[in-house]
Amino acid sequence: MSGESDDLGIVLFSEILMLEQLVSTALGRALPRGMELSHFSVLNHLANTGGEKTPAQLARIFHLTKGAMTNTLRKLEWAGWVHIRPDWDDARRKLVAISPAGRAARDAAVAALGPLVADAAASVGGAQVRATLPVLRALRQKLAQADTADQA
Repeated sequence: MSGESDDLGIVLFSEILMLEQLVSTALGRALPRGMELSHFSVLNHLANTGGEKTPAQLARIFHLTKGAMTNTLRKLEWAGWVHIRPDWDDARRKLVAISPAGRAARDAAVAALGPLVADAAASVGGAQVRATLPVLRALRQKLAQADTADQA
């Protein structure tokens, strides 16, 4: 029975990996010029959560190294899409917030991605998408939990 379960897991993860590649490519083509998928992800998170985050918090949220997040934040700051300032309470830390230009860039990206995402979801069907979301969410949470445990 374990062999069948292992095969099912491999098939599932193979589909997810292929889907991730296709989604990344399609979204990358639809994003406004100069915006990468990693930029959109950070801008979208900051726009949805509001307030400020430290680079370390963002790295944890996106399961990235601090160096990778610092690189992304530098590019976002250079584009004028985020503001990075010292933490007045703890000079060792910095705080990141989305700028008005970053919000506009994120909104433009959402507008560009909207039809692509809506068309893909509609072609599969709303009922199937709704049925799939809890499974994907559970897998994401399980993998995030394992990643957090590995980092501890």
